[in-house]
Amino acid sequence: MAAPMELSCWGGGWGLPSLHPESLTVMAYARFSGAPLTVNSINNSWRTLKGDLPVLVSEDIVISQPAKILNFLRKQKYNADYDLSAKQGADTLAYIALLEEKLLPALLHTFWIEAENYCSVTKPWFASRFAFPLSLYLPGKMSREALNRILLTKGGPPLYSLTEVEAQIYRDAKECLNLLSKRLGTSQFFFGDTPTTLDAFVFGFLAPIYKVCFPRVHLQEHLKQLPNLCRFCDDILTRYFRLTVSGYSPAGQDTADANLQKLTQLVNKESNLIEKMDDNLRKSPQHPPRKLTMLKLAAGGEESSPMSRLSP
Repeated sequence: MAAPMELSCWGGGWGLPSLHPESLTVMAYARFSGAPLTVNSINNSWRTLKGDLPVLVSEDIVISQPAKILNFLRKQKYNADYDLSAKQGADTLAYIALLEEKLLPALLHTFWIEAENYCSVTKPWFASRFAFPLSLYLPGKMSREALNRILLTKGGPPLYSLTEVEAQIYRDAKECLNLLSKRLGTSQFFFGDTPTTLDAFVFGFLAPIYKVCFPRVHLQEHLKQLPNLCRFCDDILTRYFRLTVSGYSPAGQDTADANLQKLTQLVNKESNLIEKMDDNLRKSPQHPPRKLTMLKLAAGGEESSPMSRLSP
């Protein structure tokens, strides 16, 4: 009997089982390959401070990073790429590299750097997964890490300003989406009628852009002009996750929007409270530091200590 496998990952919303691209990728591959994963959405977990979600645990084995998790599942005989040729396997690696180089920076920017999206959607949603004070600390930490990752890969010459970097990453992302749309064509999946690793990665990257209701939808608008990619995401959701393409019913969406608004107000209230506490501390009377009493030296030039006074 195979050892039980548990996957810890970020939770979902907007009709998605997870909002996290890496978590979505692993979840989709498990469904494609039939791997019996028990999925646990994290809440109030310090593990996220390390930034290593998703995490797969099987007995005493702990694995993070999607590529390593997928390799482990293949070794357990859950292989979605069993029928692929060597050329198709090479194409899979090439397209995954393309996603990480061209699409991921724009995805990070949409969620974590675009100010309106971050303040109204990303920050309240992620903060709701944690108790105070982690709810105030973690979203900001994740935003800084996203910016550093973007600048590390895109911030070199000739792109020196953040504005130039932003323009370039969205140009690259649109080019990537166009290439994916052309490659998919009218097929159900990228290598025919059966989903593979590439389909899991593409779904993990596209679904959050496609489904999350952001106020600034620059990249989402371009994606929705490519109907075969939208159909691709909808088919996987309905076929493998049993979710409707709309995600929420109209009433459910109203409730979700109301809850999100409350979360936003709560996070802002906590931030204001901390700022007031800092102001009060700075305005409070400051006492001068106490001076240390110096020990007098004995006549011989040595310190007069209690031990020396006790000696005969």
